[in-house]
Amino acid sequence: MRVHLVQYDVAWESPSQNRDRVESLLARAPVEPGNLIVLPEMYATGFSLNVETTADDDGEDAAFLADLARRTGAAVVGGITARGERKALNRALAFGPTGETLASYDKIHPFTFGREHEIFAGGDRVATFEWGGLKIGLSVCYDLRFPELYRALLGAGAEAMIVIANWPSARREHWLTLLTARAIENQAAVIAVNRTGADPFLEYSGDSRVIGARGETLARADREEGATSAEVDPAGVRNWREAFPAWRDGRVGDGGRVREESL
Repeated sequence: MRVHLVQYDVAWESPSQNRDRVESLLARAPVEPGNLIVLPEMYATGFSLNVETTADDDGEDAAFLADLARRTGAAVVGGITARGERKALNRALAFGPTGETLASYDKIHPFTFGREHEIFAGGDRVATFEWGGLKIGLSVCYDLRFPELYRALLGAGAEAMIVIANWPSARREHWLTLLTARAIENQAAVIAVNRTGADPFLEYSGDSRVIGARGETLARADREEGATSAEVDPAGVRNWREAFPAWRDGRVGDGGRVREESL
């Protein structure tokens, strides 16, 4: 499966400008039917808490992703701001080549340090979809710090895990280390897209990556805008899991066999 990581300096609260930028970057990429295109968290607005401005109430941000999937014949993943019952939702969407929704995931872990929890509610379920011969799980930015989420995706059958993000450069080393850890511990490919540039509050280093199931780097972007491409081999993931089946030996956590006993 060929993957295209679309990394760019997201224009602050400017959906039309960001859609144009995505189109421009993908025009230079070798996108073909059956590929996977991944955009950052809140791809159209940046990580804004100004929901009255950024919420996708008219559906245009989601419609752009669906239309991009139809025009390219690829699956497309990107993040939007959606309205919830009480608070907003930081949502990752995946669309297929007929424009159908393959998966919808609401970020389970709002970023309390950045006051996200004041505006956004956390989701309550994992989400996967099948594409390119792989079962793929969705996650968003701060989720990366919580390995139990990825273990739950593994339990749901995920062989690859997508992370879409607006991850600040101040914690760049955490980003890179945790991406590799999530791949190694779950013996899964990790497909991670971060933004670059700056918003009114923070700077971002990019560093989008595709990490193989053994922890090897299959593709890397630095700070520059661009569409970075890589091949993820479904057979390679499965062969590694069969050759070194550590993933089967987990005992603690969702579905595990160890429980706490009271004395």
